[in-house]
Amino acid sequence: MKAIIITQPGPPEVLQLADRPTPVMADNEVLVKVMAAGVNRPDVAQRKGNYPPPAGAPKDIPGLEIAGIITETGSNVQRWKIGDKVCALVTGGGYAEFCNVPEGQCLPVPENLSFAEAASLPETFFTVWSNVFDRANLQPGESLLVHGGSSGIGVAAIQMATALGSTVYVTAGSEEKCIFCEQLGAANAINYKTENFSETILQLTSGKGVNVILDMIGGDYTPLNIKCLADDGRLVMINAMRGKDVQVDLAAVMRKRLNLTGSLLRSRDTGFKSAIAKNLEEHIWPLLASGKIKPVIYKIFPANEASKAHELMESSEHIGKIMLSFEDL
Repeated sequence: MKAIIITQPGPPEVLQLADRPTPVMADNEVLVKVMAAGVNRPDVAQRKGNYPPPAGAPKDIPGLEIAGIITETGSNVQRWKIGDKVCALVTGGGYAEFCNVPEGQCLPVPENLSFAEAASLPETFFTVWSNVFDRANLQPGESLLVHGGSSGIGVAAIQMATALGSTVYVTAGSEEKCIFCEQLGAANAINYKTENFSETILQLTSGKGVNVILDMIGGDYTPLNIKCLADDGRLVMINAMRGKDVQVDLAAVMRKRLNLTGSLLRSRDTGFKSAIAKNLEEHIWPLLASGKIKPVIYKIFPANEASKAHELMESSEHIGKIMLSFEDL
C-alpha cells in the first residue's frame, strides 16, 4: 500500500509518500480502505519526534482518525461486514491506503456526511466526550470554557456541549475566529490577544466563574484558569502547548474545592475507547444525522500534500479541521 511516512524527525518536508506492507489484522479488528484521514496536532508532535506512538502502532506512519470502507474482517468481529462505511479512532497509521482498527473503535458514517466529514470526527469527538463529559462530568445548565475555540477540539466542544444543554465560552486568536465560534453556538468568544480571558469570564458570569475548563494551552494560562473557575469547578488538561511547569495557588484550589485533572487518549486501551464510541453513537450520532451538529472542515489536501497540511496546522490560521484525501492516491 501507499502511505505517508515520517522519514526522520523534522519539518513538514520529512513527510513523504512511500510503499509499506498492508497491515495484518488481529481477530478483533477490521481492515479499512482509507478514503480520508484527519490531521491533528499530535501528528505534528510525532513528526517532530516529540510524541512517540504507543506499542503496536506504526512508528513512522502518523494519523489518528480515518474514514473509509471495510475490506476485511477478523474472525471475532461481530458487528461489521465487508463494504460497511465507517469512521474510526486509531492509535496510528491513518495516513495510509489501509488501516487496521479494533471493531469497537469504529462508528458508522452518517448517511448525510462525506468520507472527509466523517474522518474529521473521531479524534476530536472522542477527546471531548472523554474529558468534558466523562472526566469533568459537565451537566446541562453548567458552563464550559474551551481554549482554542476555532480548533478541531474547540469546534467539537462548542457544538457538543451546546447541544446537550450547557453554556459555552471560548478563547480564540482573532476577531474572525471569535465571530465564527459565536455563530457556531458559543455564548461568548474572547480574543485572548486583546483581552484577559479570566477577567472577562468573571464579568460574563457575574463573578461566579465557569464550572468546567477544557485547556490545551497550559503554562501561564493555568493560574488564570484557576482564578475563573467556579466553586467545585473542574479543570481538564489535554495538552500543554505553553509549558508543563506551572505555579498553582493551592489555597484557591482548596478554598473553591477545585478538581484539577487531565488525560491522554492515545495510549488508552481498546475497551476504554470502545466505551467512548458507544456513548458517542448514543448521544451524539443522532445529532449529526439530524444536522444539529455539523463537521467543520477548513481545507482538504490530497494525501501526497501532507506536508502542506502540516504547514497549515502549524500556522494556526485554520478554523476547524484539516483533512487528507486518499481517494485519488
